[in-house]
Order: sequence, then structure tokens, then C-alpha cells
Amino acid sequence: MREKSAFPGPIGWGVFISGFPAGSFQANCFLIAPEGGGPAVIVDPGEDATERIVEIVKQNGLAPVAVLLTHGHLDHTASLLEVCRTFDIPVLIHPDDEYMLDDPLAALSSQLKEALADRPTGSLRPEQVLHLVDGGAPAVADLPITVDHTPGHTGGSVVFRIAGDGDRPEVLFTGDTLFAGSVGRTDLPGGSREVLDRSLAGKLLVRPDAALVLPGHGPTSSIGDERRTNPFLQGLN
Repeated sequence: MREKSAFPGPIGWGVFISGFPAGSFQANCFLIAPEGGGPAVIVDPGEDATERIVEIVKQNGLAPVAVLLTHGHLDHTASLLEVCRTFDIPVLIHPDDEYMLDDPLAALSSQLKEALADRPTGSLRPEQVLHLVDGGAPAVADLPITVDHTPGHTGGSVVFRIAGDGDRPEVLFTGDTLFAGSVGRTDLPGGSREVLDRSLAGKLLVRPDAALVLPGHGPTSSIGDERRTNPFLQGLN
């Protein structure tokens, strides 16, 4: 098994991808664009992500056109309103998680709500909210992105899939559906282990072994590595 490593920053293969862990939750935020700059999308702008996003945009000549959310949990959306206002762009989210934009604490446990009591947790809804659909291909930034609805961690969790091309492997932005060596928790409102297992088996384990996994937390991996070593995937093939 190849060694898993933290996401290193800009990578190529004909698509620009830059990522960093945001804030105290260390939720991975990504910027994606056609290689060479130009229109870009922002995936999961978590806590205190705006400043770093602006830096990456300026350094690489990017022009953000939309925010894409893998799901609605606060650790992935805390900077959403600020980012959308900064760039005057819409957010795309699955409709089953849209309610969390109005109440970011709605799908959290009582313990998490108590832990976040001293933080501002008002509405994160920007002016423009668009919906993601399973199997859809959002027309954003000239990127070959497909949406896979993968409920289980939340009802509206999705994976963003960028098609492979030549030497470039398929790339999967898995949010909190699949991590390196683990999967998303299912004990929060809207979560279900049975539903998550169906999503993993039907949407992720069918992807090629070479497909790169860029998760919502932690290091990168590949579908092949996770198929072989992730204890939560055993028996789902």
C-alpha cells in the first residue's frame, strides 16, 4: 500500500486543485480550476477559510464562479456567506441539506451545540442558492464535474467526481462520506449507517482503484487503497 500523505497543495493533470485544512475543525477546503487559472469553484469553505482562499485566488489568477458543498455541516460551511459575498457567487448544495444554511446547528448533537455556544452561528444563506442533483453535471468553470448523491453522513451528502483524462486519474471530493481509513459518522441527525453503506457500495466502491480520494478531513487516498484496507468498507464490495 502506498503511504498516504496530507494534501500537498496545487496539483495538475490538466486540472488545477489546491487544498488546505480550514480552522479548528480542520475541514479540507479545495479550489478547482482548469489548468492555467481562469474560472474556479470553491469546495467546502470552512471556518476562517476566506483569507486563504483569497490568497490562492490571487496567486493563481483564478476567478471563482461558485461554491460547491459536499454537505451542510458547519465545519464545511462556516465561511460560506463571507466567501459568496466576497466573490459575488452562488452556492450549490443538495436540497436535503439546504435547511442547514438557515440553521447551521440544526443537524448537530446537543454536545456539539453546547461546544459551539460561544461562536456566531446565524444564518449562512447567501443570496444565490442553487441545487445539486444526483448524476448532474453543474455547468461551472468548464470543469468535468459529476455529482453523486451519497446520503448517510447527512441526507444531502454528495461526492464531486472529476472525470479522468489520459494520465489524469479520476478525482473524488468525498466530503465526510469517505476518509482515508474511515467513513463519516452517522450518529447525527440525518445520519444512517445503513444508508451510508449503500452509498459507499453503490457510488464509491464502483469507481476505479486509481481514483484519487480527496476527503473532507485528513489525508488523501485512493479507492484502491480504501477498498483493500479501510475496515469500514470490508464486505461492501
